[in-house]
Amino acid sequence: MGLKIVSTGIAVPEKTVTNNDIAQFLDTSDDWIVSKTGIKQRAVATRESLTDLAFKAAVSALKGADLAASDMDFIICSTILGDYTSPSLACAVSERLKTICPAFDINAACTGFIYALSMAQAYIDSGAAANILIISADMLSSLVDWTDRAVCVLFGDGAGACVVTRGNSLKYMKLAAYGDTSVIRQRNGTGNNPFSAHASKGEFMTMEGQEVFRFAVNAIEREVNSAFSALNITSSDINYFMLHQANKRIIDSARKRLSLPEEKFPVNIDKYGNTSSASIPILLNEMLEGGKIKKGDNLLLTAFGAGLTTGTCVLNWE
Repeated sequence: MGLKIVSTGIAVPEKTVTNNDIAQFLDTSDDWIVSKTGIKQRAVATRESLTDLAFKAAVSALKGADLAASDMDFIICSTILGDYTSPSLACAVSERLKTICPAFDINAACTGFIYALSMAQAYIDSGAAANILIISADMLSSLVDWTDRAVCVLFGDGAGACVVTRGNSLKYMKLAAYGDTSVIRQRNGTGNNPFSAHASKGEFMTMEGQEVFRFAVNAIEREVNSAFSALNITSSDINYFMLHQANKRIIDSARKRLSLPEEKFPVNIDKYGNTSSASIPILLNEMLEGGKIKKGDNLLLTAFGAGLTTGTCVLNWE
């Protein structure tokens, strides 16, 4: 498979909201949130737009790759909802980067980064592209009900980006969607259409917590074992398991089912909360900047999200 990640970049809002901040207006506490989720704080946009965050992350990734925006053959953004329903977030970033390459969004919810990697790999393998900018960005603070303590405490805002080029890093890729719109969803409104039989002003994000937990833990265990089987490897061949940062209890439960050591499962959900598809690239950037990922390390990335979607890949770090 002809792909490698050559650089990463991230951007998060300036404002940090702690659990104690939320406890000022909700019946909750720092102890309760940490025990249920592992989250201590999250970044919440107050002045920044999602385009601001996506652009900042993109610029950082381009600088790290020592490439110009004009060198990009595609811009792929994974997001649930950009600043506009139309045009796409990718086009909004393209405007600021002053590029003319194809730019488009995909929505695989929290699995979006791995879906975007798969699309990039297909473009590179086909010869249609040599350099691709991937941006994963979401602002879920604008979609949740801030009076619902079961949901609003989970999410943070942020963007993660990477530049991918030709290489031999990608060793395994598997995507899936299980066609379930009931467990996690964000329903759009119908505007003021007088002819609609489903007139609605829209809804806040809703989530069936126990169903999400069950699906996620089962999916992680299943997909990790599938990757092992496909590559004929064992857990000892993987340096880090980099999971979507949705909930520390999900990560811990899956890890225990797999009988794997905690040190192989890096987490940063305590600082950022669930940033949707940005969570893995943010974690990846943090690990790289901390010098924890070395050339030759094997990384297993796996995510799950609304849809219900899953995505898993294995990278040998070049």
